[in-house]
Amino acid sequence: MPKKVLRNISEIRRYFHTNSDPIYFISATNFNLLGLDEWAKNFKYICYIDCYDGRHPNTFCPSEQPHAEFQSIEDINNYLLQHKEVIDLIKRRGGKPKFVFLMFDEETERLSKELGAEVWFPKAKLRTSMDNKIETVRIGNKAGVPSVPNVLAEVKDYEDLRATCEKAGIGHDLVLQSAFGDSGHTTFFIKSEADFRRHEHEIVGEGEIKIMKRIDCRGSAIEACATKEGTIVGPLMTELVGFNELTPYRGGWCGNEIFSTAFPPKTRAKARELTFKFGEQLRKEGYRGYFELDFLIEKKSGEIWLGELNPRITGASSMTNHAAFAHADAPLFLFHLLEFSKKPFNLDVEELNARWSDPEMIDGWSQMVIKHTEDNVDIVTDAPETGIYKMLEDGRVVFDRFDYHRRAVESENEAFFLRILAPGDYRYEGADLGILVTRGRSMTPGFKLNERAKRWIHGIKQSFSAKPLPVAEAGPAVADPAFKIM
Repeated sequence: MPKKVLRNISEIRRYFHTNSDPIYFISATNFNLLGLDEWAKNFKYICYIDCYDGRHPNTFCPSEQPHAEFQSIEDINNYLLQHKEVIDLIKRRGGKPKFVFLMFDEETERLSKELGAEVWFPKAKLRTSMDNKIETVRIGNKAGVPSVPNVLAEVKDYEDLRATCEKAGIGHDLVLQSAFGDSGHTTFFIKSEADFRRHEHEIVGEGEIKIMKRIDCRGSAIEACATKEGTIVGPLMTELVGFNELTPYRGGWCGNEIFSTAFPPKTRAKARELTFKFGEQLRKEGYRGYFELDFLIEKKSGEIWLGELNPRITGASSMTNHAAFAHADAPLFLFHLLEFSKKPFNLDVEELNARWSDPEMIDGWSQMVIKHTEDNVDIVTDAPETGIYKMLEDGRVVFDRFDYHRRAVESENEAFFLRILAPGDYRYEGADLGILVTRGRSMTPGFKLNERAKRWIHGIKQSFSAKPLPVAEAGPAVADPAFKIM
């Protein structure tokens, strides 16, 4: 008997509301797919960090066991998949488990197979090749999605860099990116030999580097999902980048805004068109499912250039999956799950994309990822709990009530805070303190942090207390793990 074909949004929604196989999002926190458990029955989170003090009904955090120092999110996930309490939970709940991750590698795939689970993402090997910033340029070129004028080359020294740029005609005010890396860790702004010397050890010997002409631009992000029916495209979001109140990394991502007039209509339409083209090329390359593109939009000309590809969910996914259109139809990630479920569906992607491009389908939200920005190490003694906070008339920020729904934020004087760093944790430069989600904008029309955002950041940071390290521990024993967990 042929399987029933899902033909519209309501049938897709009903299919997931009656889903019988367990689906697990396994990661450091559940931030990226916050709220997905309310769209799919039997959807659970398995997390390393308990952001909710045990109060989230669908989040499981096993007890801490001895482990090697984590170097990546993949390490965290592989630790979780070998944890007896996690294995027991998966076995106890039975069914045919499906795993989704923010990041995973071939070891994660092996451990998943041992547990009898399917990984609902393209293979790690394919994702890694797609995640290469050099490869992104090539895929974009094939799709007709142009990158900022650039040259891909190995760099031997500063003179070699200058000669390469002369030949390519891209000038000497440059942005260099190595093949992998995120949040500004591997993005280098080079205008002089002194700039080059500062980052030389991270550039020379790193293989092919993306060398771009530096442009005066705005950062933006857009998420999409490549399905067998075509590429479904989300809204164009602004990016918060490099604000020193939020991140110590120049060029580092530190949040997003989603609002209907984020960019002029022509820019929004063009970005959606380019994203669709890129998604169609990804399908030809064998990739399917969720992805995100960063676009660089020139301030003067409005020209749109491809920045980078993230072949996965990202720190912006929570914004996409909570927008008004997601509540009206379905979150974008639900289409990713549908694609991997092998359930036949027939969807008019063109009609869906047209509907999602309507400004009325987008409500205004902002998220800020708050890092510790001071160059010191200490131990947190008090941390603000996850929940809803209020800003009083005098600018003070106070805890109001526990909640794990950002929709519980009623006005621009309220915010949802998801705590990452807890009492007992080390606080070091670059450590994630938490994520703050507010209604409305966090930036001015000129893309600077607005005063309200600054007050929110200050209020949350003031809620943390810490004590100095014991003398025996002070010094290099505590290292910045140098990877982001979201």
